[in-house]
Amino acid sequence: MEFTAFTGPNEAIGVQQKGLTIVRVRIGSPVTGYGQESRNRAARQRIPNRTWTDEDGVEHVEVNFYIRGPQGAGKVYTEMFKDKVDKQWKFTYLIVEIKSPSPAQLMLESYVPA
Repeated sequence: MEFTAFTGPNEAIGVQQKGLTIVRVRIGSPVTGYGQESRNRAARQRIPNRTWTDEDGVEHVEVNFYIRGPQGAGKVYTEMFKDKVDKQWKFTYLIVEIKSPSPAQLMLESYVPA
């Protein structure tokens, strides 16, 4: 099973099963994602993202969103880039900051170039 979030207007990313399992242990299942902590439905449905192309012509996307489960909540910070060689989206970083029940910061993905 994958937890999906939009990386841009038409792209979607999947969080690996291992990372989702760690998050589920902390905040429970099912995990839901939303844009802002607000009573306003439109604000919750809009997931902020930023796309840009760097000086080398590599596409990047940054997405930050909130998550909630039956036993807790947190925020996800992620950045991805489109690899020029295999044309696949890869994580630069994927960090889940658990805010409740006990604060923790989980680095699920981190790209270190060779």
